[in-house]
Parts: sequence; structure tokens; C-alpha cells
Amino acid sequence: MTTTILDWSVFAAQIILTAAMACATYRILRGPRAQDRVLGLDTLYVNATMLLLVFGIRTASQVYFEAALIIAMLGFVSTAASAKFLMRGEIIE
Repeated sequence: MTTTILDWSVFAAQIILTAAMACATYRILRGPRAQDRVLGLDTLYVNATMLLLVFGIRTASQVYFEAALIIAMLGFVSTAASAKFLMRGEIIE
């Protein structure tokens, strides 16, 4: 019974995260301002990280967890650089 609940929960999480990624992609494509696009990109990488973690739980593979860590680190740096560029117009001072 416990494995059945876990399987259904992981499946539901995958569907919900995929829908959230679709909404973030819509915001990236239709965002009226650059700030909306950066926010959509930030949401997209967080959702992609969570989706990889769910895949890792489902398959019990370490590769997904390592890929999620790399995506999280690169996403954080890119969001910080994009925000700094939008605020000041330059990244490196």
C-alpha cells in the first residue's frame, strides 16, 4: 500500500511540475517586460530542478540528483547576473 501511494504521489508531482513549467514558459514568451521574463526563467529552473529530483526518487538513480544540483547552481548564478544587469546595465564592475 505504501509503494502505491508513493507511486501515485510521484506521478502527480510530475504532472503538476510539468504544468508549472508550461506556465513559466508562457511567462517567458509573453512577458511584457524583461523583469517578467527573468522571473519566468527563475521559476522554470526551479521547476526543472524539482522535476529532476522527482525523477531521481522514482528511478532511485544518483545521476538525477547531481544534475539537479548543477542546474540549481547555474540557475542561481544566471538569475543573479540577470537581475544585476537589469538594475545597473552591467554585470562586472
